[in-house]
Formats: sequence, C-alpha cells, structure tokens
Amino acid sequence: MTMSSAQPQAQHTPMMQQYLRIKAEHPDILLFYRMGDFYELFFDDAKRAAELLDISLTARGKSGGNAIPMAGVPYHAVDNYLAKLVKLGQSVAICEQIGDPATSKGPVERKVMRIVTPGTITEESLLDDKQDNVLAAVVSHKGMFGYATLDLSSGRFAINEPQDSDALLAEIQRTQPAELLYPDNFEQHHLIEQRRGLRRRPEWEFEQETAIQQLNQQFGTLELSGFGVEKALLGLRAAGCIMQYVKDTQRSALPHIRTIQLENLSDTVLMDAATRRNLELTRNLSGGTDNTLIAVLDKTSTAMGSRLLQRWLHRPLTDTGILQQRQQSITTLLATDFSELQQYLKKIGDIERVLGRLALRSARPRDFARLRQAFGQLSAVQSFVASVESPQLTKLAGEISEFPEFLSLLENAIIETPPVLIRDGGVIAEGYNRELDELRNLAKGATDYVEQLEEREKQRTGIPTLKVGFNKVHGFFIDISRSYSDQVPADYIRRQTLKNNERYIIPELKEHEDKVLTSQSRALALEKQLYEQLFDSLLPKLTELFISANALAELDVLTNLAERAESLQYHCPQFSAQTGIHYDRGRHPVVEQVMEQPFIANPLAMDKHRRMLIITGPNMGGKSTYMRQTALIVLMAHIGSYIPAENAEIGPVDRIFTRIGASDDLASGRSTFMVEMTETANILNNATANSLVLMDEIGRGTSTYDGLSLAWACAEYLAQKINAYTLFATHYFELTQLAEQLPELANVHLDAVEYDDNISFMHAVQEGAANRSFGLQVAQLAGVPRQVIVAAKHKLAELEAGDPISVIATERTETQLDFIQMSDPVSEALTHIDPDELSPKQALEKLYDLKRLLQKR
Repeated sequence: MTMSSAQPQAQHTPMMQQYLRIKAEHPDILLFYRMGDFYELFFDDAKRAAELLDISLTARGKSGGNAIPMAGVPYHAVDNYLAKLVKLGQSVAICEQIGDPATSKGPVERKVMRIVTPGTITEESLLDDKQDNVLAAVVSHKGMFGYATLDLSSGRFAINEPQDSDALLAEIQRTQPAELLYPDNFEQHHLIEQRRGLRRRPEWEFEQETAIQQLNQQFGTLELSGFGVEKALLGLRAAGCIMQYVKDTQRSALPHIRTIQLENLSDTVLMDAATRRNLELTRNLSGGTDNTLIAVLDKTSTAMGSRLLQRWLHRPLTDTGILQQRQQSITTLLATDFSELQQYLKKIGDIERVLGRLALRSARPRDFARLRQAFGQLSAVQSFVASVESPQLTKLAGEISEFPEFLSLLENAIIETPPVLIRDGGVIAEGYNRELDELRNLAKGATDYVEQLEEREKQRTGIPTLKVGFNKVHGFFIDISRSYSDQVPADYIRRQTLKNNERYIIPELKEHEDKVLTSQSRALALEKQLYEQLFDSLLPKLTELFISANALAELDVLTNLAERAESLQYHCPQFSAQTGIHYDRGRHPVVEQVMEQPFIANPLAMDKHRRMLIITGPNMGGKSTYMRQTALIVLMAHIGSYIPAENAEIGPVDRIFTRIGASDDLASGRSTFMVEMTETANILNNATANSLVLMDEIGRGTSTYDGLSLAWACAEYLAQKINAYTLFATHYFELTQLAEQLPELANVHLDAVEYDDNISFMHAVQEGAANRSFGLQVAQLAGVPRQVIVAAKHKLAELEAGDPISVIATERTETQLDFIQMSDPVSEALTHIDPDELSPKQALEKLYDLKRLLQKR
C-alpha cells in the first residue's frame, strides 16, 4: 500500500477505515469494493488496476492528509474486467454491500463474498468453453513430486506422483493449469517460474495430516482407502492444499467435488513436454490452435465433448480393451444416421459447466433455461442409443437419466427467455406461484381497484376525460386536462404540472401506491426465494446429473470420431501383442488438410527384426512429415480413434518421444545445441523397447565431425541397448552404413527427381538410402542468388574431391545421370514434362511414370 493507506486508522474516514480492515485480509490481491453502482479500488490497487485494465486513475478526497488514488468499474460490466484480469493471471476479492443503507449507521456493512482466481472461475463469460480450467498444486520430497489437479466447473479431482522433474514438466504441459499452488519451501522453483498464475501457499497447507483431514471432511469419509489413493501421500498433500484454497476462495459448499482419482501413469502412453509441443496436439509451435491435431479432429457437438476429446489426446491409453470398445462403438455408429444424434447433442450443450455453477449456487437464469432444453433432448438420445447394439453405447445409455420431473419443474418455473440475472426479477414464470402472481399484479397496478377508482372519480367530479395512471418516477396519479381545472375537487393534491394537463394525488390513491411499491419489493424477494428453491430441488440429484453429463460428453466424442472417420476416410487399426508397427498408405492428419495438391500416402513397416529406420532424403522432401505422421497415427490409435492409414497393426507402445527441431532457450541461458542434447539425454535415459522414438537431425547444432559422432553413437545406442522403435532422420549419409552392421536397422529415403537444374519432391518413401541431399537445389528454390549457388557448387566439388565417401556418392549419382542421358525412353519422358502446361497433379503423375521407368531400368 501507499504511505497514505499506511496512516493510523484514526486519521482515515469511517468508510476508508472499513476498506482498510477488509484490504488487510487480502493484501496480495486486488479488492473490488462495492460502492453503489461501481466496484472501486483504492491506493496501490487503483494504480495496478488502471494499468492492467486501461481505466482512468482519479482521486477521491483526502485521507490522512493525502489524496486517495481511486479507479472503478461499473458493477453491471464487471465480468468483462474480471475476464481481462484472470487472463493476466490476477486474482480479485469481490467485496459486496450486505447491509441496508436505509438502516445503517455509518458505512454500509460490507463483506468479501468470494475471491475470483484464474484457477477457480466458473462463470461462463470468464471461461474458454473448449479448454479445461485447471487449478493445480505441486509439492516435492526427495526428488519426487506430488501433483494434484481440480477442474472446479466439473468437480474433476485427480492426483499423481511424477517420479522426476521431466515427468512433472510433462504433467504440467498436459494439464496446462490456469493457476499453480506451491509451498513456501518449494526447492525446484526453476521448474515453474516461467508460468503464469503461480500462487505461493503456506507450508502447513501441504502437511499430510491436514490434507487427509481436509479431504475426508469434503467427501464425508473416515478414510480415503475407498478411492484407492491412500498410498499416494505426496499427491494427497498437494490435493489437500487445493481443497483448502478452494474453500478459502469460494466460501460456499462444494457438493460436486465428491471423489478423487489416482492417475496411474503406467496406464497411459507417456509423452514428455517436448513431444507434446512438437506434435502440436492442441497448440501449434506459435501458441495458437490453427493446424493442430485437435483442429482437425474436433467437430464435437458440445463444448464438454470438445474438452473430453482434448483430455483423451493428452492421455492416450495403453489398455487395448478400452480402446477396442471405443473402436467398436465408432464402427457401430458409422452404420447409423449419427448426424441425428449430433443434432440432439447440440441442443444439450455444455451442461457439465452449468451443473458446476448449480453446485456452487451461482447458476444464472439462462443456465436453468439451458438445463430445461437439455432435459428435453434426453429421451430422444436414449431412444437413438437403444436402437444400436454396442456394449459401450449401451453402458453410456444406462448412465444417462432422463429427469422428467426436473424438465416439468423448469418448464413451469422459468420463463421462455429469462434475463441474464435474477437481481431485477422477471425470471419466474407466471402461474408458477399464486402469491407471486398476486404481488406482481398489485405491483403493476393492474387491478380492478384502479379501474373502479377511475370510474368513481369520473362520476364524482363530472370530468369525463379523467384518468388514473402510473409511471416509475411519480408513481400513481390522477390526470386531468386544464380545460376541466375549475372542476377539480378540493381534496385533490397537485403532484405535477404539464403543458396541457395537471396530475393530482388523493390520500386513498397514495395509500394504494404505498401498497404497490411495497408489493414490488415483496415480489422481488419472493421471486429470489423461489429461485433459490430451484437449487434446493436439483442439488439432491447432483451426482446423478454429473454422471449423465459425463456419459453425454463421451457419447459426443465417439460420435464425433465416427463423423471424422467417415468424412476423412480413416480406417480402424488393429492392436497386436507382437512387437511392431505396420501400416499402408499412411497420411499426416493435419498436413493433408492444408495441402492444395494430393497428399502422398506412405507405408511403414517395423518389427522385432526392423526396429530402426534411418531416413535420408532432401530438405523439404517430407522426412519430418513422415516421422510425425507415424507418431500421430500411433497416438490416435491409442485414444480409440480410426486413423489416416490402411491395414494398420500396432504392437505395444508405452511412450512416444520426439527430438524434432530446436531453438535457443534464452530465458534459461541454453543454446540450440544444449536444448537438443537435453532432449536427447531424456530419450536415451527413459526410452524402452516399447517406446516410439522420433530423432530428427541429431548433431546438427555442432561441428560436422562432432555431430556425426553423436548421431552415430545415439543411433547405435537406440538400436542395440534400448531396441526402441526408432525413426532416425539424418543428413549424415555415413549413418546409412549402420544397416550393414546392425541387422535390426534399415535404410529408407524420401524420393526426389532433378530435371533441367530443377528439383521435384516426390514425397514417396522408398527402401534404401538416398544418394544426395539436393541442398543446393533447395537453396535455389528459396531464392538464394544464382552467383552464390554457382560458388557453392564449385566449393562442393572441391570438398568432395578430398572425401572418398562423397566421391563414391558423387560417382554413383553421375553414373545414374549418364544412364538417364543414354536412355531414349527416359529422355522422351522428360521432354513431355512441361510445368507451365501441366497442373500440379498432372506433373506429379508424369514424374511418377518417370520414376517407375527408372526403377525398371
């Protein structure tokens, strides 16, 4: 705080004394202090808010002899400002007026009703509907970690115990917490310091005894053995901190947090942080969502389905039984008109988050309207699923209840299109409550009394144009035109003078007005009471409601995967207990969607006798695409999806590693080569015989001989010591000689054809090693000046003259070129390839004809 706020309390006004007492309880976060129609911020909070929200910084009088910095936001637009602050990783304490200004002596009583933090928000306007909003906590002990996550909007609560820092970073990358809690004494702060939304918590909140007590209290249990988590003590310590934090911030019951799950990492195909980033599952390398796997696969009907699909992608399973059930469900759905089911699901919407707000009693009127619409679709969903034969779909149907009593309740209770908030009323439908209807009628003045009074006064005064009216400013009045002013009775009291009329009040009408105004406040109070009773009616079935929502989300994902399989021509893979990964005509699921020309499909064959493929070929030839497509095909198979490959058979896979591309990690002071070697070390230390490893251009960050030596040694180690499934792309042609020494290693290459000093990439995988890299041709395509290319050719010739291995490669290439020149059929084929006259597709077909002709020769 500023010096002004630090003055003795007696030097401040009573209102500022109240503010400072409340602010002292929340020193590290912004305090939104309700004053009438605004939330105000003072002192340093005002300065921070003005900077973060780009709002005006003003001053409010003086306190302690100094001007008080002040900034404010309108209460009706507060969600917009909260959304901005949450995105910046800020937390806000919401302080409301809870006293009655009319009866208060001194400042109106105020109280912090809740604390809005990035990891605990549930408001629709503050959340990304397609992203889980995760609150996480981490604690460490002797090199091991406890990690817990909670999605407050769904009540999904889980723990696990990463065995080392790499495993922890992988979990953080997988869950992407909006807020991360850690203890005061956390020694590995360097692992998390770059993250937004960090919250340091007192050490006692992570104590084992305190944590177990917190969790038992929440679940209403005496011990946690029923959840199967009792031995994961580090994970439970992290979970205990989360529970304490959520209670502190929400200040309400949390009935939807009813269980906790231990995530066993052995049940999943593990991926480290680098692999998740390199494969661009849900975020591309620039941080966006374009051209990612989720962008291709996600055509779900509901936001909760979209979030579930992302969780599947980030946690692929090793249990082939579950995966085959999913496959069978997709196969069954493909034989139906599943678009009908998708239409029902779209009308159901994101009820998972609606139920989260219901549990916290923060659901808004339109949430109830959405629930009503969802309940109206459940019968149709049940009928559709009952008509198909699939064990998993039948199981999901059994978990989806129809709730006809709730549908009837909400149809009767909530108007067709309710307002956003309950505070001004107008939410409860007419006919739902007789007393409310009577109060509303009285409040509107729409009673027989007004008509009777008007008729009686007309007769008494003899004024035929006399009218009894009402407006919000002046209340009830008797309206008389000036031409009859001489006939106004003596007991009429003038209330308002207009140009052509006079408005009056009489004691009897004033008494009626008081009743009406009282009835307005009574009607609003009763409506709010009836609204709260809706929570009371629905909450006892909260568990059943959440089970239904989870089943609907899974049904949505399976239907979505069926649609993707049909639209994108995916095929069902087979799982095998035998070692190996095989597929025909495999495609990269993302690249094929952004290419204008046809994607060249390629096969893959790996088994116990062929564990490593050394991949050579030109830059831009498709090596990285081929490697990544293999990883994505394997990953998609392990979420139960159909895949962009034919006749696929996949053996046991426990982990996927990638070492693809690198850049300087300036924040940590690590060079490109250091990043490359760190990722390589992680692979060599953690890969197993069942791991899929993608290694792209190992050693390129250092000198040629150092790089070649490292690449050679890494390839040997992976092939002989680890025996992992490995795709090893390289420009070191010397590595292709390993195939002669190691029987489990094979060479493949990406094809290219050169003609008229140009190059065409065939993107077709062929057996054997490439004979050149076409680096100069690629440089020419990139626009490198011709004189540089010519100089490079001369230098290349000099270097190759002193390198026996390169000379052999050059001679082999020259022999092939001589053969082309002597071959009349080939020369004839070449003369018919004119890029200016052929479409890209036709040119490709011509080049393939040429390639087949060359292979025959």
